[in-house]
Amino acid sequence: MANTSDTVLVIGACGQLGSELTLELRNLYGGSNVVAADISAPKQADLRDSGPFEKVDVLDTKVLADLAAKYKFKQIYHLAAVLSATGEKNPKFAWKLNMDGLFNVLDLALEQKVEKVYWPSSIAVFGPSTPRQNTPQHTIMDPNTVYGISKQAGERWCEYYFQKYGLDVRSLRYPGLIGYKALPGGGTTDYAVDIYHKALEGETFECFLSGNTYLPMMYMPDAIKATLDLMHAPAEQVKVRDSYNLSAMSFSPEEITASIQKHLPDFKITYKPDSRQQIADSWPQSIDDSAAQQDWGWKPAYDLDAMTADMLLNLKKMKEEQTLA
Repeated sequence: MANTSDTVLVIGACGQLGSELTLELRNLYGGSNVVAADISAPKQADLRDSGPFEKVDVLDTKVLADLAAKYKFKQIYHLAAVLSATGEKNPKFAWKLNMDGLFNVLDLALEQKVEKVYWPSSIAVFGPSTPRQNTPQHTIMDPNTVYGISKQAGERWCEYYFQKYGLDVRSLRYPGLIGYKALPGGGTTDYAVDIYHKALEGETFECFLSGNTYLPMMYMPDAIKATLDLMHAPAEQVKVRDSYNLSAMSFSPEEITASIQKHLPDFKITYKPDSRQQIADSWPQSIDDSAAQQDWGWKPAYDLDAMTADMLLNLKKMKEEQTLA
């Protein structure tokens, strides 16, 4: 259960996951108790107006220390990262941000006696030699993107800080995340967000993956629920200290297109695979998340058709509100 007196820091609060997670944390802990932090100010009014915002570069340890001294955080959610496709364009910067940022947060948490840290991992930790069907919790990991390499290394460090220093770090390996509130930030699974926008605009969607590319995906409300369920689970139930496998659904571009066509029969898709196809081909097609189910009762609420109906409904509402404004 949430301790409503806790002060919580969300780093990377303006991103696709952070923007929705911050609002949910504010619902739970109270707006003034959840500090949104990012390198640039939030564009979304609900995020801007519902609680404090601090401009933070996670590579700046002085700013982080000053922030911790000011607010006395009990929990930190560290979400700032360069994602898979973007990371390949500037691999050394992606490594620096993803790794140094994590070290800065873990060290800060130790120094300031922060009670709990959340850090997201990803299915990108797996690679070409990983079993692609029903990928096990513990298996071969040979990531071949800088994002995946940084996430695999990060998992090891999170477990190390737990074992050596007793820091309560918790983590989930997210599949592709799909939501309607914020645009995606340069990941290989981003087509599954963009496709809904194009469908509603009546445009043909050009997909950067081939039609039969299966990838594990999750609707944002399930991702938020899983994150909070894990963070609110008693410490003794959290048995995996590198990162939990997490699953909801797996589908291909052809299948998401068919799901959209149930609502918008004229919607069309074309395929033009690019460099992201190689990344997708090295990732699992389905995930075994039985450890998360057994340890803290994980269960998703959305399948593909339920997600499609909800995405189209909410994107349409947002479009109508923008038109009226």
